[in-house]
Amino acid sequence: MPRIPYLPQEIDEPREIVDDIRSRRRGKLLNLDRMLLHSPPFAKGWNGLLREVRGKLTLPARLQELAICAVAALTCADYEFHHHAPEFLKAGGSEEELEVLRNFTGIGEDLLVFDAKERVILNLVTEMTLNVFVEDHTFEAVQHELHDQQQLIELIGIIATYNMVSRYLVALQIEPEQS
Repeated sequence: MPRIPYLPQEIDEPREIVDDIRSRRRGKLLNLDRMLLHSPPFAKGWNGLLREVRGKLTLPARLQELAICAVAALTCADYEFHHHAPEFLKAGGSEEELEVLRNFTGIGEDLLVFDAKERVILNLVTEMTLNVFVEDHTFEAVQHELHDQQQLIELIGIIATYNMVSRYLVALQIEPEQS
């Protein structure tokens, strides 16, 4: 049960914000949206940020979803993992990789199912999520693997954004939607 009740699925005010969220979500409101709408200004800002992060970045989708699923696992954000696991698979991830991500703790894993670039990204996710501080050697390894400053900035932004998302979901105990 969420700590604060969700607003009803049929909420339609404030019209502009609800319509904008529904537009991004193909007509639906997710449990997350129904929680965010308790504060329309917060919901509006969140929706704008996530619209850009989810649809306008140059970082390949597979790497985005790898980072998001790893953040979800490290923060025990089941809702986040529930929604992004299918996106990881759509972006070319395998069931085997997804299972490794589902159980990812950031330490001691055998991550050889992932390539070198993905392993350094997972290391960055772990440091940013669990420690906040990123070691120089970790940053340099990711920088070396990506070769592109825009994608490096986007990756760091994705990890930071989904740490925000997971902390919100977990603190409010937001549940995945019923199928």
